[in-house]
Amino acid sequence: MRLKSTLDQWLTLHEIDRSGSIQAAATQLNKSHTTLIYAIKKLEDQLGISLVRIKGRRAVLTDDGKSLLRRANSMLEQAHELEVLSAQLSQGIESEITVSIDHLACRDWVYQPMAEFFSQNKSTSVQIIETSLSSTTEAVLSGKSDIALINFPITNHPAEVFGVVTMVPVVAKNHPLATKTNLCLGDLTTETQIVIRDLGADQSQDKQNVGWLKSQQRLTVDNFDHAWQAVTAGLGFSRLPEHMIEEMNCDDIVRLSIEGANRYQVPIHITLPKGAKTGPAARSLYDLMVAEGNKRLGKHQ
Repeated sequence: MRLKSTLDQWLTLHEIDRSGSIQAAATQLNKSHTTLIYAIKKLEDQLGISLVRIKGRRAVLTDDGKSLLRRANSMLEQAHELEVLSAQLSQGIESEITVSIDHLACRDWVYQPMAEFFSQNKSTSVQIIETSLSSTTEAVLSGKSDIALINFPITNHPAEVFGVVTMVPVVAKNHPLATKTNLCLGDLTTETQIVIRDLGADQSQDKQNVGWLKSQQRLTVDNFDHAWQAVTAGLGFSRLPEHMIEEMNCDDIVRLSIEGANRYQVPIHITLPKGAKTGPAARSLYDLMVAEGNKRLGKHQ
């Protein structure tokens, strides 16, 4: 299909509308006044309608011109984004990067700097992968991830502190444990414990376990979202990240007070699994995430 109009003609109309006069638009576009008049006249002839009229010293779009320009503006924005995308791709910027997030980490720690990244980069898509226990380590050692949020640093992979997660024991308020005080670990052995599965372990691997796991009955789930639902359903007790409990702000959950086991903390670190081979897009997102982490932790760069 052959088009009657060109992007350059619509850009000329856009600039006349923005500048308020043909002379001002000509200055902005670095073209002559005569060239712009000819371009608009040709566009009007091609479309068979009037687009611009002179009102005093100003060039004003007609109603038809305004209506068409509203639709043309999105086309001009897309054309600009195509040029930005082409420039980024020509510089070797990755078309896609992978960020693995240990399930303990608060997701806001990732999505806030990612919003800024997307505002600066229109050519790179991002894959988010949730990991836990051995799969957190595997995402780094295999080089599957461009950026990884891990708990403890992994051998030969430099890491930067990124946050601290506090784990607290909770049950539903209608659970028998909710009304008990001065609990000890022995009180939990006969209650159902809700635990998170090691997402990286298969039949040929040893599963990693963390924390106290001496309950006679367990409910094992894939992530903390499932654990939260199981807890609120009254199925048992679990240790959940404190940031998740605060975000949910649910009155149906009760924090348990357990002698010698009220809470524990897990450090979260950020690392670049590919090291020197990290691409510019991943490096840019990494820098934004580190800056956000430093700000959150009150550190000075």
